[in-house]
Amino acid sequence: MASVEGSPTPVRSRRHPERASPPQDKYSVLLPTYNERENLPLIVWLLVKSFSESEIDYEIIIIDDGSPDGTRDVAEQLQKIYGSDRILLRPREKKLGLGTAYIHGMKHATGNYIIIMDADLSHHPKFIPEFIRKQKEGDFDIVSGTRYKGNGGVYGWDLKRKIIRLYRKEVLQKLTEKCVSKGYVFQMEMIVRARQLNYTIGEVPISFVDRVYGESKLGGNEIVSFLKGLLTLFATT
Repeated sequence: MASVEGSPTPVRSRRHPERASPPQDKYSVLLPTYNERENLPLIVWLLVKSFSESEIDYEIIIIDDGSPDGTRDVAEQLQKIYGSDRILLRPREKKLGLGTAYIHGMKHATGNYIIIMDADLSHHPKFIPEFIRKQKEGDFDIVSGTRYKGNGGVYGWDLKRKIIRLYRKEVLQKLTEKCVSKGYVFQMEMIVRARQLNYTIGEVPISFVDRVYGESKLGGNEIVSFLKGLLTLFATT
């Protein structure tokens, strides 16, 4: 049969396979605590506020080392307030060192990026979105806070210095396998090993503040151990 003159020629639709959107990044904050019952609610509130306002997916992992002041009870209350999907409590029976606390927390992290910081408010969570922007801009393996660049500052600080850093999870896992330190020198060794392994490191200028409540967790014996660890680190790298 002849086709009807003037009838439209059917157009074949071309189906393009749907492109899967890349998975959203998730950030796991590791918060080692010891006698932080007064600081913990504030640091958690500030973290939640910072992540929520920036629409960043996150979880906060609290690693309490048997605090006698009731820090764990406070953490359990925070978990009820914000939800167990956002606040993960992964306690230990006693103080076993800062390095092992990070390793313990990382085992429970579901994010593809890890942020390590102290719970004593020595660094404000408002800087975290800037860390994330910096990492994406330079595709860095690590982003570290520094008081020696730009507008960074320090208030009420002494030898008991704290660190805030953002790591790709797989990079942090690799570094913890290489590190031998367990205490506060662990933080310094991590960056030394990172440079040895040619990982890329970005820096963000931030202000550091001495702890808001309570006494520093770094006692006299731990300062001696810190100095001994530094000597060992310099001797082996």
